Amino acid sequence: MGLSEGFWHHEYWLPPGATWEDMKGIQYPQPQDLLLCIPGALLLITVRCIFERTVALPLGRRLGVSDKLRPKLQPNATLEDFYVLLGRTPKEGDLISLSKQSGLPVKKVETWFRHRRAQDRPGLMKKFCESSWRFTFYSTSFFSGLALLYDDFKEQIIHHIATITLIFVSYCANLVRFGMIVMLVHDASDYILELAKMLHYMKWKRVCEAVFIVFAVVFIISRLVLFPLITYYYFVTKFQLFLVSCVINAFLMVLQLLHIFWSYLIIQMIFGVILHGAVRKIFVSSVPPLLMRDHEIQGGSCMAAGKGVGEMGLLKHMELAMPQPDGWAIAKEQKPAWIERAPHLQAWIDHLLPS
Repeated sequence: MGLSEGFWHHEYWLPPGATWEDMKGIQYPQPQDLLLCIPGALLLITVRCIFERTVALPLGRRLGVSDKLRPKLQPNATLEDFYVLLGRTPKEGDLISLSKQSGLPVKKVETWFRHRRAQDRPGLMKKFCESSWRFTFYSTSFFSGLALLYDDFKEQIIHHIATITLIFVSYCANLVRFGMIVMLVHDASDYILELAKMLHYMKWKRVCEAVFIVFAVVFIISRLVLFPLITYYYFVTKFQLFLVSCVINAFLMVLQLLHIFWSYLIIQMIFGVILHGAVRKIFVSSVPPLLMRDHEIQGGSCMAAGKGVGEMGLLKHMELAMPQPDGWAIAKEQKPAWIERAPHLQAWIDHLLPS
């Protein structure tokens, strides 16, 4: 038996009692069909570029989204060479050496690197355009999938590997409907998060907080309730165990562990704000936004100059803890105390985000 014949042996891919001969004359998905993903991905990249320039950018300007003014950076070839070649954050010894080479005080060298890092961070308009595209893509993917059914750093890398493997294996084993349902469950919350981020960039604080809480509820219900029930229905009540079903179950378990981990982070994020910040009183006449008092990031103390409750809000703290689209660096060097007590938040890769 050759390598190819051994790989495609019916005992591995099909339930007990079924063979490839039983499928002759019936048109089933073929593995080579997956090659269409390559031009499809290139097409999506093109559509995204056109969308961000012709739709998202004018929309952001019309809604009042604008980039904050960033401090001007004095050109310095020595510091720039170090920044590009050796790293964005020099150590103490490097700072002293660079200070001697450039003729600048150490404090000014530190300031130069801080301003240089700020230049590489995406502006507010860039973030708004990206969230607009993701909102459009995820909402279209979710609702089109719903219509079709009626007639997804290390955690993220693991998620991508598991997801791609599941898509490939379920497609080759003709478990297309199961794969579509799993993808539908995964898409149920992503577009809500992107909408919350768009509202945050537009500075619609209260609406943003309410939408984020809706996202958290939908995420937890879809990933921790519906996802395991669907898996149980298909692989416990409908199929006998065979090799491919065991492989699929193993990767589904990996995804579920990631779902539990991400749900824990979301819940911890919300409770961190509740326990370590002032919570806005719940008003009966409206959706209760979850907001907290401003914090001065530099000193960690509350700002009292008449700003009251709600200027920063939960989504602002979420952005301080989550990596940004370019490898998202922490927005401020000093973080709120509850983030310091939960350093693993900084390693969280979107899924809430995704890809």
